[in-house]
Amino acid sequence: MPKIKSNRAAMKRFKVTASGKIKRHKGFKSHLLSSKGKKRKRRLRKPALVSAVEAKRIRQLIPYL
Repeated sequence: MPKIKSNRAAMKRFKVTASGKIKRHKGFKSHLLSSKGKKRKRRLRKPALVSAVEAKRIRQLIPYL
């Protein structure tokens, strides 16, 4: 069987941690920031983990990571 192509968009958006979990960045931090509080913007900086249900689908897009 030939190898599966990785989805390039998913490769740029997600990283796999050493324990095998999938890390993502949070949205809602590109514009209209004046109405959002400092605390909220600070929390949006930190990466988040993808839920177990979504991780299963993302693994199909990035099979070799």
